[in-house]
This record gives sequence, structure tokens and C-alpha cells, in this order.
Amino acid sequence: MNTYLIPWKKYMDFSGRAPRKEFWTFYLVNAAVVILVGAFYGDGLMRHPMGISVYSPSVDTFLFAFLVVAFFPTLAVIVRRLHDTGRRGWWVLLGFVPVVGGLILLILLLFESQAGANRYGPAPNH
Repeated sequence: MNTYLIPWKKYMDFSGRAPRKEFWTFYLVNAAVVILVGAFYGDGLMRHPMGISVYSPSVDTFLFAFLVVAFFPTLAVIVRRLHDTGRRGWWVLLGFVPVVGGLILLILLLFESQAGANRYGPAPNH
């Protein structure tokens, strides 16, 4: 749980490094929240006992607000993760290239951390 909260605490910190565990915990928990809330409530999969779809605009509002609030912490943890692999944070812009950009960025985020200190700071100890 503490690993998930680190990016929220460093929501505008684009310097330093983030290990794989910190990035993937944050990313996967946020993805699970969006998918579960969207699937069960946003698309009407939760049904009323009479068979009527239960759709609430407040769910869309919640998801939109969550994505807006999580945008900068997500961007910051991606940049710190790229720093951990020895790459500049500007590589995050690959995510805006349709189709292949996000895939390439995903592959870069999977690389192992650089051992020891690099130009972005000492190796994280968690």
C-alpha cells in the first residue's frame, strides 16, 4: 500500500528515480480502479433487479475527475521510471504517438533499473 502512495506524495516531482515496483503498483492499481468502475457502473453492467440498466452520470464524473487528478502523478512517475532506466524524461512524449508510441514506451518502462547511481540520482532502495 505504501508503494502505491509514493507517486501521490511526489505528484509533481519529475526528478529522481522510480523503481519498477513503484511504477507498476501505481499504474496497475489505477488501471484496475478505472476498469472496474467503468465496467460495472459506467457501461450499465450493474443491472436493476427488473432488468433495467443502472446508469449514473456521477460515475462518468468520478472517472473523469480521477483521471484528471491522476494525470500529473502518472506523468511524474513515468518520467522518474525512465530516469531509473537511464533515459531522459522526454521519452514520455512517445506515448502521444498513435499505436506504436505507447507500445515502445511500455517496452522502455519494462527495462531493468540501472545499478548504482546515474545522472538522475542514486538508485532507489525500495
